Amino acid sequence: MDVVSDVLRVTGVRGTLGARVEAGGRWAVAGEEGSAAGLHAITAGEAWLTPAEHPPLRLRAGDVVLLAAGVRYVLGDAPGSPVTACDPAELTRSRRTGQPVRFGTEAPDTRIITIAYDCDPTVRTQLLFALPELMHVRGGTGADGLDGTVRMLHDELAHPQLATTAVLASLVDIVLIQVLRAWLPTRAGERRGTWLGMMGDPVVHRALQHLHADPARRWTTEALAAAVAVSRSTLTRRFPAAVGQGPATYLTQWRLDLAARRLTTTDQSVESIAAAVGYHSVPAFSRAFARSHGAAPGRYRTMRRRYDNVS
Repeated sequence: MDVVSDVLRVTGVRGTLGARVEAGGRWAVAGEEGSAAGLHAITAGEAWLTPAEHPPLRLRAGDVVLLAAGVRYVLGDAPGSPVTACDPAELTRSRRTGQPVRFGTEAPDTRIITIAYDCDPTVRTQLLFALPELMHVRGGTGADGLDGTVRMLHDELAHPQLATTAVLASLVDIVLIQVLRAWLPTRAGERRGTWLGMMGDPVVHRALQHLHADPARRWTTEALAAAVAVSRSTLTRRFPAAVGQGPATYLTQWRLDLAARRLTTTDQSVESIAAAVGYHSVPAFSRAFARSHGAAPGRYRTMRRRYDNVS
């Protein structure tokens, strides 16, 4: 069971190609505030990223930086350069046509690809919300998959071909996975106490694999500990230290997130969904779901479909 892929699927993480930036000379732009995480891939030249409450960061060709949702920042040729306001119409045109937005006082020598990542905020088991404010992966540091994907993105944008839109839609999602692959193995300890903390503890990772592979099973702490070949006390100690909550709490949350996904994407009855996620009593399932998601299952389905139709 690939736990990360499972969470990405259920949380509905999706990437959207943003503006392509070409800049030269003196230039600086402020990042757009919003609910999406933002990725910047430097494909040529260099730039300085100045996030709020973080020191300036020099970015060179090949570098990729991922900023959590809501982080304010300035991107420019140097820290302290005057910020130029972005023309919303120009940004919209760039996103629609794929043509670059240009900044600066001279001919462009820096090129940047931007991507926004959003998700279903009603899902409580989150990956995007567990990310640090800033993840920086330097080019040429062994992240061959990431380097190659960024090059493919650049080439596809520079030379559109048959089904370019479909190719780009896949590549923007792959870039996120490649960033996680490059960053997490050496930095997972920084995320202890969040969902990503499981990457730093092989026992907890295996336990999560079992819970995700068979969420409807009547798991007990003893059964889960036996499945990963550790004592109950070991699992009880290590699981909340890594993830921030105990196995039973995590499993309940994950079951209800799975139910929310099914309510939104299928026409299955509430009774069948309850059974599929491990509830043998529909009233108990409905009460638990309402506590977790703020509405009874049937009402939640109606509200989500109404919202999806409007948006």
